[in-house]
Parts: sequence; structure tokens; C-alpha cells
Amino acid sequence: MTDGAPKSAYELAMERLRKKDAEAGIVEQKLTDEQKAAIGEARSVYEARVAERRILHENKMRMTVDPQDAEALSKDFHRDLERFQSDLDAKIRKIRQDTETK
Repeated sequence: MTDGAPKSAYELAMERLRKKDAEAGIVEQKLTDEQKAAIGEARSVYEARVAERRILHENKMRMTVDPQDAEALSKDFHRDLERFQSDLDAKIRKIRQDTETK
């Protein structure tokens, strides 16, 4: 900010993080348009999988009367959500690593 206006807490925090990364030797990698599109596609697929699983879970929960069955269904649902998130994180990590190898 060159106009002399005070910086926001966010801007100050980002400056500190960039400085810390620079001191640690971490170089910021810019993503290509193809990589941004691939990450967007991965996130879109993740959101669709979560939405589908949420609908299935809600339908099963409506048909369940036993509290133990409901608890088991909820555990399965949350385990699936964690797996979906893990898969998404791995895909994004792989896409970002492709930047570093080029």
C-alpha cells in the first residue's frame, strides 16, 4: 500500500507469513491456468460426491428408528466425508507438485 493508509490485520499477517517463508527458503509457485482449472474440477467433483452422499445419508436416517443404527450410519457418513476430503487434498497436492517439477 503506497498511499500511506494503515494496513489491515490480514495484510500484516500475510506480510509476516511471506517473510517467514522467504527466510525458510520456501518459494511461492504460481499456478498455470490449466492447474487452476484442474483444481477447480477436483473441487467440483468433491462437492458433488459430498452432496450425493449427504442425500443418501439423510434418506437412510429417515428410515432408521434404532438409535444404534442411526449412530452407525452417522459414523459411516463422517468417515466418507473425511475420505472425500483426503482424496481432494491429495489431488490438489499432486496438481501443485506438477508445478514444481516443470
